[in-house]
Amino acid sequence: MQNIPARITTDWAFDRYEAIRPRLPKASYPKTSRHAAHLADLAEHFDAFILDAFGVLNRGDDPIPEAPDRMRQLREMGKKLIVLTNAASYTRADLLAKYHRLGFDFDTSEVVSSRDVALANLPSLPDGKPWAAISLPNDDFSDSLLPLESLSQDPTLLQRAGGFLFLSNGALGEEESARLTKALSDNPRPLVVANPDLVAPRASGLSLEPGAVAHEIADTLTISPSFFGKPFGDAFDVAIARLQGVDRQRIAMVGDTLHTDILGGAAAGLGTVLITDHGLFQGCDTAPYICRSGIRPDWIVPTT
Repeated sequence: MQNIPARITTDWAFDRYEAIRPRLPKASYPKTSRHAAHLADLAEHFDAFILDAFGVLNRGDDPIPEAPDRMRQLREMGKKLIVLTNAASYTRADLLAKYHRLGFDFDTSEVVSSRDVALANLPSLPDGKPWAAISLPNDDFSDSLLPLESLSQDPTLLQRAGGFLFLSNGALGEEESARLTKALSDNPRPLVVANPDLVAPRASGLSLEPGAVAHEIADTLTISPSFFGKPFGDAFDVAIARLQGVDRQRIAMVGDTLHTDILGGAAAGLGTVLITDHGLFQGCDTAPYICRSGIRPDWIVPTT
């Protein structure tokens, strides 16, 4: 797609997030940020932590060093933990299994995914038409209560689907993106995006995520996709509901990205913590990005 470069950089991702800012929630921020060494160093200020996954707990299939031990340390301090992830390719069972492989001890009540939130809000389509899942070929849709079929396995869904659910762009190349855009232009239908992220940090660098493609389509066709996941409120509502009895000001949203984790957390009335060393801003000075965007976290820490 024309606005997406071959190599994804922090500067490109930041500039693109700023360009789509009108589609994101509004929030207010502190005048200054406080600094700490890691999450345990600031834990006295919070009773619960809502944690992004990529850039906080893991980079792709590798855990962040010391992150599993830090989670255990926070538990020993009496803190409640919730993972709030925009990873939409996995069922909750598969996601939980992944975290266990990486050394984390979260249980099913402690994991909220944007996929879960999107599926819970997916409406039935007229005439019994199916939803077309933009996903990897062998993705599991057993957690969907509505008819959901794989677009990568059946391209005729471009014409016969009643709507599109964007879970992953792993099988969506340039040609597939162009065909999807044309299909939505010829016959406008709902586009639901279960991963609003533009990029994600992996061991090899930044990967392109569904949000980037969805915003390109929205710009091209002037349509309004429905987004579920950070920074949008529905995902935070679910996560906060898991923390009954905890005051919002005593809950910290921890993440590596200003426009999703910090903006979304602030919009939800939570405290915010930016992790700098493992995610979008790895190797970068975050101060210019904070200054340019005006998205300022309550706390800045280098690592989990």
